[in-house]
Amino acid sequence: MDEQQRYERARAQVIRLRQFYIHVVVYILVNAFLVLLSLANGSAWSIWPLLGWGIGLAAHGVTVFVSGGLLGAGWEEREIRRRIERGE
Repeated sequence: MDEQQRYERARAQVIRLRQFYIHVVVYILVNAFLVLLSLANGSAWSIWPLLGWGIGLAAHGVTVFVSGGLLGAGWEEREIRRRIERGE
C-alpha cells in the first residue's frame, strides 16, 4: 500500500469518526429533550426512543471502532485478492 492509499484510508476513518461523534451529540441532545418532555408529562415513554436509537448508535460505534471485523477493510482486501486469483 503506497502513501496515497494510506492517507485516503486514514482520511476515510477520520470522517467516519467525526460522523460518529456528531451522532453521539445529536443522540444526547434529542434524548435529553425527550426525557424532559416525558418527565413533564409524568410518564416514562422516553425509554423507548433511548433504547431503540441507542442500539443504532451502538451499531454505528461498532462499525467505526471495530477495525478488521467480519466485513471490515481487511476482509475487502482479502476478498479482492481472492477474486483476482480466481479470475473473476
